[in-house]
Amino acid sequence: MLMGSDILTFVLVGFLAQVVDGALGMGYGVISTSFLLSFGVPPAMASASVHTAEVFVTGASGIAHLGNGNVERRLVLRLVIPGVIGGVLGAYILTEMPGEKIRSVIAGYLLVMGAVILRRALTWRAPKSVPVRLAPLGFVGGFLDSVGGGGWGPIVTSALLAQGQAPRSAIGSVSLTEFFVTVAQAVTFFAVLRWVHWQVATGLLVGGVLAAPLAAYACRRLPARLVMGLVGALILVLSLRTVVQALR
Repeated sequence: MLMGSDILTFVLVGFLAQVVDGALGMGYGVISTSFLLSFGVPPAMASASVHTAEVFVTGASGIAHLGNGNVERRLVLRLVIPGVIGGVLGAYILTEMPGEKIRSVIAGYLLVMGAVILRRALTWRAPKSVPVRLAPLGFVGGFLDSVGGGGWGPIVTSALLAQGQAPRSAIGSVSLTEFFVTVAQAVTFFAVLRWVHWQVATGLLVGGVLAAPLAAYACRRLPARLVMGLVGALILVLSLRTVVQALR
């Protein structure tokens, strides 16, 4: 059960998640959702709360990346429409699923996302040019982000880096696009659920907005491999704990 004092915890979670997400182009959703599931928040409500907070967080992050020259508009325009469609579809499907039955599945998905991030940290090397279709990428990223409560960054940013896109423009463009995808997701969740956990969403929002300028600046400063390794390990531990709790 969430108590009034927990809002400070959610502010801290939102702050740390956004520092990671803004610097690496991934992590806000999977980190925040992993924490919420470990607190016992139902999957649909966790994803709805995270995406409600992300409307403001991604807006602040996108503006900060624009100000730092990290955005390539061509990428944004080609990702945004399929990302919105996938996000709306995923949000609707998640709200129709029984919370307890999907809880372990979502935790398992986040467990995989943590492993993907950790693997990238351990096998970091210069990206090779790999062809990527942006429309399907945006759709899949938006869909899995809604259903899993996170994953837009790990899926889309990773694919763009594999394509040979410069890290700064990949991270900045994905962060700005995420704002539009998140707005569509949050509207869908609110239209179906009629409410979100505002205490959770407010804490994540405040922490994320405070961190956004720092995160955009850190995009060029933090040692990406070390941070990715720590984030991947954290998500693995939180998700594994949630899987064990769900299976009891």
